[in-house]
Amino acid sequence: MAEPAARVEREIVAPVDLCLRDGRLNPDAVGWTRTPLHNTDRIGRGLFAWGRNKRWDHWAITTPDHVIGVTVSAGDYGNFSQIWFLDRATLTTIDETVVSVFSRGVSLAGTLGTKPTTARSPRLEISMSEIDGGTRITAETDRLHLDVIALRPSGHEMLAVVVPWSTRLFQYAAKDVSRPVRGAIEIDGVTTRLPLGESWAMLDHGRGRWPYAMNWNWGGASGYVGARVVGLMLGGGWTVGTGMTENGVSIDGVVTKLPYELEWTYDASDLMSPWRITGPGLDIRFRPVHERSSKTSLFVVASSTHQLFGEFSGSIDVDGELIEFASLYGWTEQVHNRW
Repeated sequence: MAEPAARVEREIVAPVDLCLRDGRLNPDAVGWTRTPLHNTDRIGRGLFAWGRNKRWDHWAITTPDHVIGVTVSAGDYGNFSQIWFLDRATLTTIDETVVSVFSRGVSLAGTLGTKPTTARSPRLEISMSEIDGGTRITAETDRLHLDVIALRPSGHEMLAVVVPWSTRLFQYAAKDVSRPVRGAIEIDGVTTRLPLGESWAMLDHGRGRWPYAMNWNWGGASGYVGARVVGLMLGGGWTVGTGMTENGVSIDGVVTKLPYELEWTYDASDLMSPWRITGPGLDIRFRPVHERSSKTSLFVVASSTHQLFGEFSGSIDVDGELIEFASLYGWTEQVHNRW
């Protein structure tokens, strides 16, 4: 089978509005950036495309002992906030989730980094705020307290893309991988310091207007490969036919955009079996060790999510240099949404 051809994906280097004044997609916003240059304030405002607006901030933190997920999201119908914890040794979990109507108890910035993201309820509190040198993330439930900083080293780049389905439906997705983490987590009264150099954070930031039904794959990982810090940002399904992808690799904080769709091969009836992700100059295998799944069905809104945690191995050609790695810890997921 012939390899998919690389497409031309425009790199944007100056600030730009995601939406025109009437709320439609600004054609000049379609492309990708290494820093947050898109103003996305018009998402979620006014009546244009009401019902399709989605906004979220999700931080995934991996350490030698733990996985922590902190999520704040809001749509036109309601919001979803979650603090999720996995003990990598025992595979025990803590999951505190709050769903409420409209945007009660939730505040998200219109544009990335312009104000804190917060969620407050009797069962959890979350805050994500920009500080000098990074992002402070705090999360609290009756069993868990997290207070960490996702550091932003000098010159560190992220990958942000605008994916256009139409002039009415489009997504701004920012993935910031391999951010070093310092801080602590307290579980049931026991405090653990997160080891700097072995603890990593990845931001998944989204602002957009989505089709009603959508399927996707997504994967990410961070860690040292020899003396170099490697971060993977891998997606599939939801970008097909749009002319854009969310695929990239970060080496020592410098992003290389991968301008082609990836082939995701796995057994949907046995998600704990090995996965394979391939593309031009890219051959990655993923071995799951834990599966997290959830299913929701509320009349017209439904979701099925399977997230797998484990180790990546393989190779990527980055501008003619072959980067080979083994045992890079991260996750993949399979999601089917009607929302």
